[in-house]
Amino acid sequence: MADTDSGLPGRRDRNMQEKRDRIFAAAAELFAEKGYDAVTTREVSDRADVAAGTLFRYASSKVELLLMVYNEQFRLSLEAGEERSGQAGDVIDRLLAVVDPILRSAAMRPENAAAYQRELIFGAQSEPHRAAGIELVRLTEAALGRVLAAEADRRGITTTPGAVRAASRSVFAAVHLDVARIAATLTPAESVSDPEDDLRRQLRQIVDGFLADNDERN
Repeated sequence: MADTDSGLPGRRDRNMQEKRDRIFAAAAELFAEKGYDAVTTREVSDRADVAAGTLFRYASSKVELLLMVYNEQFRLSLEAGEERSGQAGDVIDRLLAVVDPILRSAAMRPENAAAYQRELIFGAQSEPHRAAGIELVRLTEAALGRVLAAEADRRGITTTPGAVRAASRSVFAAVHLDVARIAATLTPAESVSDPEDDLRRQLRQIVDGFLADNDERN
């Protein structure tokens, strides 16, 4: 008998969610262990203990599995970064706090970060998980924008939404290039725990330009 009267998910829905969770967990584990390129969908289905055909009902390709896994990591990194940002020092520290978990995640498996970036930029427009990833980029830019707007307000500088948006996109672009650099040069054993001086300098230039431009207009 279905559980619809009790308001609980039916058995079929619970079974589907349980299989989806197993597939997601198996893909995340294998990508972390072996790297995206070395993993096959057969390995994911075997570890999840589902038939290959069942896997493809939940994720149509290995790319979709990558986006599902890394969207979740991106979301968690953003949440952690926003929480840390409120406890950081100056404006550069607060911006770096927002993106630091993203950089650390990229350093854990650089090749996976590169594959995820590639799919977000060049992936199929119709891919729903790609759209979710693009939305996470927008949310990250919005978080950076709030830091920039708060700094301008603290200094008594009036800004416009367009100016904040342009500056936050410039900050994210610098971070995006830093992730690409990590993917190109770091091994999984290395980390970005030390301050990223080059990125800090780039962010300082962006922030100084943003504040100066808006101050001059005032």
